[in-house]
Amino acid sequence: MADQSFSVLDGSTFVLGDRTGELRSDVEREHGFFSQDTRFISRWSLRVDDKPLELLGFDQQSHFAAQLFLTPTVGPEQHAPCSVMRRRCVDRIWIEEITIVNHEPTRAEMRVELRVDTDFADLFEVKGADALPREIDWHEDGSTLTFAYQSGSFVRSVAIASSQPAEISRSGMVFALSLERNEQWTVELRVTPYAAQTGARFADRVLTGSLDDVRRAKQAELDRWLARAPTLEAQDPGLARTYSASLTDIAALRLQLDLDRPATLPAAGLPWFMALFGRDSLITSFQALPYLPTLAANTLRVLAARQVTTRDDFHEQEPGKILHELRFGELTATGVQPHSPYYGTADATPLFVVLLDEYHRWTGDDALVRELEPNARAALAWIEDSGDADGDGYVEYERRNLSRGLINQCWKDSWDSMQFADGTLANGPIATCEIQGYVYDARQRGARLAREVWGDDAFAERLETLAKQLKARFHDDYWMAERGCYALALDRDKRKVDSITSNIGHLLWSGLVSDDRAALIAERLLDAPLYSGWGIRTLSTAEAGYNPLGYHTGTVWPHENSLIASGLARYGQHDAATQIATAILSAAPHFEHRLPEVFAGYPASLTSVPVEFPTASRPQAWAAGAPLMLLTTLLDLQPHADRASAHVPGPIGHIALRR
Repeated sequence: MADQSFSVLDGSTFVLGDRTGELRSDVEREHGFFSQDTRFISRWSLRVDDKPLELLGFDQQSHFAAQLFLTPTVGPEQHAPCSVMRRRCVDRIWIEEITIVNHEPTRAEMRVELRVDTDFADLFEVKGADALPREIDWHEDGSTLTFAYQSGSFVRSVAIASSQPAEISRSGMVFALSLERNEQWTVELRVTPYAAQTGARFADRVLTGSLDDVRRAKQAELDRWLARAPTLEAQDPGLARTYSASLTDIAALRLQLDLDRPATLPAAGLPWFMALFGRDSLITSFQALPYLPTLAANTLRVLAARQVTTRDDFHEQEPGKILHELRFGELTATGVQPHSPYYGTADATPLFVVLLDEYHRWTGDDALVRELEPNARAALAWIEDSGDADGDGYVEYERRNLSRGLINQCWKDSWDSMQFADGTLANGPIATCEIQGYVYDARQRGARLAREVWGDDAFAERLETLAKQLKARFHDDYWMAERGCYALALDRDKRKVDSITSNIGHLLWSGLVSDDRAALIAERLLDAPLYSGWGIRTLSTAEAGYNPLGYHTGTVWPHENSLIASGLARYGQHDAATQIATAILSAAPHFEHRLPEVFAGYPASLTSVPVEFPTASRPQAWAAGAPLMLLTTLLDLQPHADRASAHVPGPIGHIALRR
């Protein structure tokens, strides 16, 4: 997103425009009012006497509301004829209040024009900058402008209702004002999206009360939600701000997918990933467990309800698999895209079991573990069956939807992420190292649940045996003695994909590394080729494919660093863990204390500040969860522990968690 963009959001319903309040998709493709993976408004442009507005002041104290102070553009020797204030709030619908104050010495006649347009583009089209033209109907009834689009059973419409009389046309609304000196005029505009399609139910979007009423209700709900989390006392005020920003970013991304239950879970990130992603929601819920445990329970239930029992190559379904992505846009509804849901990931399924066990360790919620026992068993069966299609003991992936499926179905799911050291791309099926770690962890955790909650000792012993066998084979098949670390993956021919990558840090988090090699991995992670000074890079600078601005080929991901730091602490490598935690937390103030999805991999010695990645999502769920997990690691928080053994570095100072 451009530096001057800002968003106002309520989960997957959001407005993204520039800091004057304008939405211009012809200038910035991501601009718009979005909901249900559809852009309902593509243009929203305010003019006073045909003059554009310039920004005087901007205030945004919450994710769901903002106010902007503007004036029509004038020359250096001219005075501003009026003030324009735009107040914006989103809560299932978009409410915008525009106030104009006349500063002329006498009565002034003004023409206020709001230019509006829509394209009802699918979010996939917006992301690819190739929105198709649609036949859009419109009508007005004197106070409301309505646009509508229908393709078979797929229906989208949006109504813009004005509280003041206006001249309404296809291109928007015009207000004719006549104001005395210092007289104020206000109009409230309510933008209400409507969606219907086969196989989906959407929540009612009727709101009552003024913009202030809605904002106060939203703030009260947010305050109640945040009050569930512990209070952080920190000597470093920047850390306190980062902690608060992390909690509010997760709050901003909450989705309610099932109308029959009010439970919410985190979407992945703004603007392109405001949807349910299995891997992202599972990891974010894991990161937030000691602070907001209900996220994990909600995520587990929602994903369990969508676990599949059949095989389908278009959606890449296999019995027991946990979904990757769920969408509601037109391309999905009409079968062009497979995201209804799409199951093309190999790591969400073991991570489901990992989160279920971690949730139980923190909460002791036997009831949920018993409720989801069939789902956990099905996930563990997928690991052994479809996940290991060739029976070699490793979970591989290879896309079966050749037209729309993801080439790489691990967390590094960009097309070029699986590279040999010389830059050659690996061919699938591919068995990445970190997925084997997740599988090992899932089996160990599944065994604990089987023994302690499900009362099935035989199943527990079988899972432990499989985990032990995997650990023994893994060290032989993935270790690269000449490079002193584990390979990124095994390719189609079982060759080691020999790049040095951040993936090896996940092996510490999952416990798959032998104790004697953990120190070697820690040393490799903190060597200059992987460690930028702001965190661990996704790919070593020594590899041919390294690019500090490559999405998965040289950048730094805060969420991944939180997992790595946790893994280092697990093996007693506390100095290394605190070094990474301090680096990531020290980067946060450079991003207004709200960590982005990813930032550039330039060395800190070169840039002195972390460099923004041009298309990074922010807010982004597992980036917001990273400071929480780093605090858990620094404070050595453990479920059921009588006391913690903190490892807080001096620069951070005193930390205390209350409640």
